Amino acid sequence: MKRLLAAWVGVLVFTSPVLGEEASSIDLDPSVLQTSPVLQRWLKDVPNVADDIQNDPSFRTRLRLGYLRFSPDANPGLAVGIEDLRIGQTRLTLSGNYQTTFKGQSAIDTHLTYYLRPLGSYVNVAPMVGYRHLETDRYSTSGATLGVRVLFVLSRGGGADVALSQSWVAPGSDSEIGLSRLSFGYAVTHHLRLSTDFQRQNSRQGRDDRIGIGLEWLP
Repeated sequence: MKRLLAAWVGVLVFTSPVLGEEASSIDLDPSVLQTSPVLQRWLKDVPNVADDIQNDPSFRTRLRLGYLRFSPDANPGLAVGIEDLRIGQTRLTLSGNYQTTFKGQSAIDTHLTYYLRPLGSYVNVAPMVGYRHLETDRYSTSGATLGVRVLFVLSRGGGADVALSQSWVAPGSDSEIGLSRLSFGYAVTHHLRLSTDFQRQNSRQGRDDRIGIGLEWLP
């Protein structure tokens, strides 16, 4: 309760042109100040709250471990990866994933994603560029990856989001593959999320679908 009261006092005092000038003369319980990072920060420097909300990422880095099922043969498999590792204070993130079945099918993917809108946005669009290697029973291919990702944030801070992406492996070549992906994540604790993932690969040799469910750890 004291922290909530201190936060409201900070908002009222430091966002008011009149009260802000008299902030130093307000008599607050020392214990309230000691337990309130908000007041401690605002006494040093009044932040731009609107700018913080807009640019503080609405999503978080995720470490993923999941179970996959590859069709048309319904082969079970595993997936591990990292998603949206932010590079510095930029809008650029790095992701990498490894998928494998117990029958030898595999996929290795790494890509950079650049979000075009501020990271605090509830809807964002991002071009992707990277590299992907695929091994299936019928074909294999490797090459550069180009694509685009659309992110819908349902709850900030990694609480819940939906992502849709479309990419092409080795675009323009005889072994070009189109990859569509739809994923959904929902946090069950501050550091743990459940995720579902659907992928479809289209190539000249045919179509492959992958459905997965997993756990994501948010550092």
